[in-house]
Amino acid sequence: MIEGSCCCGAVKFQLKTKPSMMGTCHCSRCRKAGASTIAFVKRDDLTWVCGQDQVAQYQPDAPYKYTRCFCRICGSSLGEILSDEDSFPIAANALDTACGLQNQFHEFIAEKPEWYEIPDATPTTGTGSA
Repeated sequence: MIEGSCCCGAVKFQLKTKPSMMGTCHCSRCRKAGASTIAFVKRDDLTWVCGQDQVAQYQPDAPYKYTRCFCRICGSSLGEILSDEDSFPIAANALDTACGLQNQFHEFIAEKPEWYEIPDATPTTGTGSA
């Protein structure tokens, strides 16, 4: 069982199995949301322990499409944890226990800040739409 939470502990959840993959998005939106590294989970694997009602959502204007979720008390980024999709990304920083994955990709590297150097040889892409 993998446990996750926000910074203040108001939001807590569990995952029955490890996420299917983990990667880092370097687009300015993900960096500003504090959710650059994401782990993809299956809806059926997520169980709420507490605080689902404390999760707020931010829906961006077009052309952006991904709704960002965060704790309405402490502001911790939670990725797309309220998604209706069968599989969706959550913020890896919300995981409290090891998930058994290494970073598998870097995307939007054209938008990464110049002060950040990608520390591994993981595959990279430069474009897309967050």
